[in-house]
Amino acid sequence: MLFRSYWKLNEKPFKNTPNPKFLCSFSQHSDALMKLTYAVRENMGAAMMTGVFGCGKTFIARTLIHSLSSRYAFAYLSYPPANGAEFLRAIVRTLKYSELPVKKTELMEDALLESLQNSLTDNNREGKETVIIIDEAHAIDDERIFEKIRLLLNFQTEDKFMMTLILVGQPELSAKVANLRQLEQRIAVKCHLEPLTGDETREYIVQRLKVAGREDPIFEENVFELIHKATGGIPRRVNHICDACLMTGFARKKDSIDVETFQESGKIFGSTIVPS
Repeated sequence: MLFRSYWKLNEKPFKNTPNPKFLCSFSQHSDALMKLTYAVRENMGAAMMTGVFGCGKTFIARTLIHSLSSRYAFAYLSYPPANGAEFLRAIVRTLKYSELPVKKTELMEDALLESLQNSLTDNNREGKETVIIIDEAHAIDDERIFEKIRLLLNFQTEDKFMMTLILVGQPELSAKVANLRQLEQRIAVKCHLEPLTGDETREYIVQRLKVAGREDPIFEENVFELIHKATGGIPRRVNHICDACLMTGFARKKDSIDVETFQESGKIFGSTIVPS
C-alpha cells in the first residue's frame, strides 16, 4: 500500500499477470488478437499463435477469452498433459464442469472422445460455440497428442466445425506442426509475436503506468533505452525490471527513476538482466 501511494498508483502496474485492461495497442498484438478472434467467430477450425518466451502470448489468449461473449464455452489448458489420454481427459473435465467417471472403461480414449463429442453437441444445441486453447503447446513431445489434436478437428456437422482449436507456444511449435502435414494443413490462421521495439517498450511502460493511475512521468527519458537493451523488449522482463526500479526508487525516496536507480535496482534485487 505504501509503495502504491508513494508513486500515486491505484494498483501495481507491472505484475506479470494476464490482465486484459493492460493490453497495449501495438500493431502486432492487435493483429494477433484480431486474427484469433476472426478464427473463432468465423468458425475456421484451428489457429496457432507463436512467440518467444514472455512476449505476451498468454496475455493475448486471456484477452481473447475476456473479449468474447458468453455464447462461447472455453477449455483453457495452461500446459499440455504428457499423453493422449490425459490430454482428452483434461479437455473433457474442463468442458463438462463435473467430475469424471472413475471406471477404467469410461476413462479410455474412445469413451473420452464420445464424452467430448457429447459436450460439443450439447453446447451446439444450446447455441454455444466451443473454443479449446492449448497454451505452452511447444512442450508437446509425443506426436500422438498432435494426432489427437488433429482428430478433434474431425468433430464437424455438415456445415461447421463443432469447435475452434487454438495452439499457443514458442517458435519451435511451428516446426513441430510443419512436420505433421495433415495437422499443419488444417490450421487456417497463424500469427507470431516479436519482442517490443525501443519505442514500443517506452509506450508499454507509460501505458501500464497510466492504467494503474499514474499520468505524470516516473521514468526519466534516458532510462527507457536502458530498459529496452536490458530486457530485449520482452514484456515479462520489462515488467520485472520496472517493478524492481519502482521498489528501489521507493526505498531511496526518489522523485523519479533515473539511471542510478535503474542500475542500483539490479544490485538490490539480484537481477541478471540489469547492466551495471
